[in-house]
Amino acid sequence: MLSFWERESLSKYDYVIVGGGIVGCSTAYHLKKKNPKAEIAIIERGLFPSGASSKNAGFACFGSLTELVDDRKGLGESEQLALVEKRWKGLLALKSILGEKNIGFEGNGGFEVIRKAELPALEYLNHYNQLLKTIFKEDVYSLKPDLIKDFGFKTDSLETIVANPFEGQIDTGKMMKSWWDLCTEMGVKIITGCEVSKFEEESSYIKLQCKSDHHAIELQTRKLFICSNAFASQWFPEEDINPGRGMVLITQPIRDLKFKGVFHYDEGYFYFRNVGNRVLIGGGRNLDKSTEDTTEFGINPKIKSAILRDLEGLILPEQEFSIDMEWSGIMAFGKAKSPIIKKVSANTAIGVRLGGMGVAIGTQVGQELHEMLAD
Repeated sequence: MLSFWERESLSKYDYVIVGGGIVGCSTAYHLKKKNPKAEIAIIERGLFPSGASSKNAGFACFGSLTELVDDRKGLGESEQLALVEKRWKGLLALKSILGEKNIGFEGNGGFEVIRKAELPALEYLNHYNQLLKTIFKEDVYSLKPDLIKDFGFKTDSLETIVANPFEGQIDTGKMMKSWWDLCTEMGVKIITGCEVSKFEEESSYIKLQCKSDHHAIELQTRKLFICSNAFASQWFPEEDINPGRGMVLITQPIRDLKFKGVFHYDEGYFYFRNVGNRVLIGGGRNLDKSTEDTTEFGINPKIKSAILRDLEGLILPEQEFSIDMEWSGIMAFGKAKSPIIKKVSANTAIGVRLGGMGVAIGTQVGQELHEMLAD
């Protein structure tokens, strides 16, 4: 129940953005830059961003070699190139807007550990180096087999390592704090703990029915942006938006950890990195996709066992470690790898389905999305 004052001054906006993650903040930022006097609100159903923006692994990456090779099945060369370029531009925009220091960026490089099963993908290394030169002006991928021993990995389990000097890592918490701080400084209202249950377009405004602390609240906006990724499927069932849960573990500090950087294996489904002298590792959704195609948070015991097995037998052989924390995030995927960025009505637009590449592509999606409804 709202008071008269709340109804008149606190519940009406020019723009409302549903979803307080990277895309939502980027959309608000670009709207406010274009319309400094506009009343803008971000509505986030959780205390923190509820999908993956504050739960991801912090990879500033745009695609490992085996992932690109696998994507050839559904994408043409021009589509692949455009998607990598969008991811790269998104990373550059993220660093430019927030600043490298404010997102904890470290340019330690990206790496892919190659086992026997992935060896056929190396046949495409030169092909993708030539293709990506239009973006990066030099070779992206190179073979570095000596790094297996240097990084302390199990030598008899790996064939080689593909190195990529253009990738890096960020501090996901610092990034989201910086986004929220920036939006707040610009005058964007961030409303947390508020869940949108439905919205209806009237003749001159859009009415949003929301729930906060078990109370029903009605908000109004002239224009609406949906940036809630997988959770947008509840309002747009006709769109190709499929949820995908991803789990992450992080160890306690490890003495004399030998590697730095972001690492992928198994066509990008598994990933790990250092966080200082800790190891963060996650992924494995491909081991049980039917269970992981969900918007419910949780830990899958089958996937956790596989991650721990790889951590012990492949990444940290003969090293003692213990797990500090575990968590999950919700991503969105579809038959197409590219995100959905489009108007769904005269005054509503969506920017969703980031394909697990939110850090790379989210800022760019917000920039493109705001232009669809900006005055």
